[in-house]
Amino acid sequence: MTATVAATDRGITVVAWRNSVFVVFTLSGLAIATWLGRVPTVRDSLHASTVEMALLVVGMSVGSILGLTVAGHVVSRFGARHGVQVATACLGVGLLAAGLVVSLRWGIAGLMPCLFVFGFGNGLCDVSMNVSGAAAERAGTRTIMPLFHAAFSLGTLGGAALGALAEAAKVPLVWHFGGTAVILAAAFLTAVRWFHDEHRIGDESEAHHAPAAADPALDPLSSGIPTGGMPAVPGRWAVWAMPGTLLIGIIVLGMALAEGSANDWLALAMVDGHGLTDAGGSAVLSVFVASMTVGRILGVVVIDRFGRVPVLRGSAILAIIGLSLLIVVPNTAIAIVGVICWGLGASLGFPVGMSAAAGDPRVAAARVSAVATIGYLAFLAGPLLIGFIGQQTGLLHALLVVLVFVIAAGVVSGAAREPQALRPRTGRDVRAG
Repeated sequence: MTATVAATDRGITVVAWRNSVFVVFTLSGLAIATWLGRVPTVRDSLHASTVEMALLVVGMSVGSILGLTVAGHVVSRFGARHGVQVATACLGVGLLAAGLVVSLRWGIAGLMPCLFVFGFGNGLCDVSMNVSGAAAERAGTRTIMPLFHAAFSLGTLGGAALGALAEAAKVPLVWHFGGTAVILAAAFLTAVRWFHDEHRIGDESEAHHAPAAADPALDPLSSGIPTGGMPAVPGRWAVWAMPGTLLIGIIVLGMALAEGSANDWLALAMVDGHGLTDAGGSAVLSVFVASMTVGRILGVVVIDRFGRVPVLRGSAILAIIGLSLLIVVPNTAIAIVGVICWGLGASLGFPVGMSAAAGDPRVAAARVSAVATIGYLAFLAGPLLIGFIGQQTGLLHALLVVLVFVIAAGVVSGAAREPQALRPRTGRDVRAG
């Protein structure tokens, strides 16, 4: 009877943890889209040039990279819950301050520090929620990381829709950003109350009890990695030299570039390369985002059935086919089919890479930080590289760069292989609870 109650309590605990991670991923997407959805108003209010807006993007990206780098130390020392709490403060302060600066017309110089802080919070939140998500995935019985990232995509869609409504209603930025910052902070801080230590789940309150070391033989929710007799845990910087870290980084880099390049250039590529109207180009971008979301939702079933490596290789092939159709075939209908294949193929690389990077709980935070930093280089350098090449050759041909990186991701996909105990056998999920 006691064992049954314990198992039930354990299941409830894991479900609550998992659901809280879903909320944090969704809110993170909503936070980013809140800024992106009002960029036209920011530009018009400050009378900013294209170069000045690019400087803002760089400032926020630098903050994100710094947040990713620091996150490994914060999460390793204090846990993912506290990482999200600090990130929440940065996101809220950065967003609210950005609204005030634009409303007071303090210019680009005043806005850049706000976006740096906002970007730092984004990077810190990214690593924290992925580490906790990977731990919740291990504690459960099925692959769920792609669903977390699908929740992020839905959050961005919701934030973009609210931004569009705010743009249409001409809501002042200070009210939009300020109100959103307060709501996000309250929701973030409520959700992370259900986060648990990445290495164990205990019923005792962390505010009153120091976490005890979990015994893998006794605790079904522990990492399963005994501490006695094992080599010393690598330092947080040493994870860069661990076998697989850079290879997983290449997987994430290639698929992040596939995702980011579509967000930045697909609409224009459809206009310039396939003759669509501006509205048509935006509609095709929506098709891509929808395909990404569907791919992440369906991916959990496919990964549990076939395993990470076959799915990543198949995803890379699908993305290669899709990009090739878009770039080479002049028919618009076939190009849209290519976009759907591209979105489906690019959907799983980032979440699966995060799961693979967090496979060893002892160094999960540091490795997720390292891999995420590599992936974010695609979001930082990719738009500039494709834009420069596209200026010379046209945007469709510039997307050949993405094709090369996706091929590389497919080649090294073996680095994301599950530990032996987690590999699918005979089509059934055999993970230990």
